[in-house]
Amino acid sequence: MSPEAVIAPLVRDRLAARGAGDPPLVLGLCGAQGSGKSTVAARLAEQFAGTAILSLDDLYLTLAERRRLAAEVHPLFRTRGVPGTHDVALGVETLAAIRRGERPALPRFDKAIDDRACASGWPRAPASCSLLIFEGWCVGARPESDEALIEPLNRLEAEEDADGVWRRHVNHALATAYRPLFDPIDLLVVMTPPDWSMVLRWRTQQEEVLRRSRGCEDGVMDAEQLTRFVSHYERLTRHICAEMPSRADLWLPLNPDRALAAAPGVSPVCERPC
Repeated sequence: MSPEAVIAPLVRDRLAARGAGDPPLVLGLCGAQGSGKSTVAARLAEQFAGTAILSLDDLYLTLAERRRLAAEVHPLFRTRGVPGTHDVALGVETLAAIRRGERPALPRFDKAIDDRACASGWPRAPASCSLLIFEGWCVGARPESDEALIEPLNRLEAEEDADGVWRRHVNHALATAYRPLFDPIDLLVVMTPPDWSMVLRWRTQQEEVLRRSRGCEDGVMDAEQLTRFVSHYERLTRHICAEMPSRADLWLPLNPDRALAAAPGVSPVCERPC
């Protein structure tokens, strides 16, 4: 069974329970890199008229802003992805405008140039929006404990963040600035991989699709670059897999093919998903 086949009835029930004049239902869709969040969101949008989709990936700070963050706080912030590299204020205002019944422009980020797309090309939220799907790899995440940050988790942290400045800044951002971004979520769904190694496999598959679509190697990461890239996400992804399933409205453990690995909300075969 596909994730959207399980999510849709829950969304339908929640929408039916809302009264006239209620703001749009905000579905928070969290899933590791390569888990198929964008595909699931698009398929859900096809089932519900008046749906807007906002991706956390489209809220990245501009390249200039991330370069400044890298210079002032830590070099690892040059790479987009972790909390601290998003324009939270833009996301908060976009969500608020949709909930007020307005039709704001939906931000877009161009990964090909690693920068925000020109605002003149941003689409607008639909009129009479009833469902807002807010999807992203750490949507709805909560911070780790200070103790969990002490020891480096992988080679990237050990070699490039030995003093923990980067990971503490990421965690602080998640505990403070990101709270109003995630607070409007009415329905939280989390999709978890079978284990951490699957994230790299899924991300590698995505890169292969990108390579074929472009017909060249320009802007496509090789195996070593991909391994380093996903290492930026490993700590929080593992934390989400361990912490979020117990409080999410729906937990969907996935198979390697991104189909459901077990009945919704039921623990997958492995004891620790990541």
